[in-house]
Amino acid sequence: MLGSSALLTVTPLAVGASAAFLAVLTDGIFRPSSSVLYPTISRGPRDRPRVALTFDDGPDPEVTPAILDSLERAEARATFFVIGRHLERHRDIASRTLREGHELGNHSWMHSYLQNFYRTDQQQSDVERSTRLIQELSGSDAEPLYRPPVGLKSPPLARVAHARKLKVIAWSLHSRDTWARDPAATAARVLSRITPGDIVLMHDGHDRDGKHRRIAAAALPLILRGLRERGLTSVTVSELLRP
Repeated sequence: MLGSSALLTVTPLAVGASAAFLAVLTDGIFRPSSSVLYPTISRGPRDRPRVALTFDDGPDPEVTPAILDSLERAEARATFFVIGRHLERHRDIASRTLREGHELGNHSWMHSYLQNFYRTDQQQSDVERSTRLIQELSGSDAEPLYRPPVGLKSPPLARVAHARKLKVIAWSLHSRDTWARDPAATAARVLSRITPGDIVLMHDGHDRDGKHRRIAAAALPLILRGLRERGLTSVTVSELLRP
């Protein structure tokens, strides 16, 4: 049996180890770019004049077409991380997105704020449902890029990601368009920070039905013009990461 002096020696070590483990686990769950739970990509190579614009939570019939129009005029490409239930309703927009050379990524089926509490089988079902629809629309059996809702990961999601060999994508530059009210200020924020290899987070949709986010669509022409002036080309995430 350990004496009181031994307990005094062991207990602080145990507490410290527990605190360190908790800190690492918290980082893995709550920091979108963390690779603690699963390898996560937040940027591409810095030695090429390319960036990836990404749009989350669509398709939105009132916003996504305007974004596609701007991209088409600028001859730019982007990646759209779609919510499966929105994609099911707006297949025509997704078909146009693919036809014009853009990429569809999986952003879950439900985009539930409780998703980090899902069991492994629930995570698997959610990922699989959106994957099947994206594969149907794209005509490809490749596993789509995956971006978890709000960028949060969990041990059950990590188990699913390992089993499916998912390529999980975060971002290196957040446009803050979900809180912004001024498109010019949103564009200025992006252009003042952007560097080659950045993956930029914007939104063309909303996780809540009937709600719309329009700032990115209004800011996008300014962003695209600024990229051109800086000699930067907007490509899909897969193109950005390609050797």
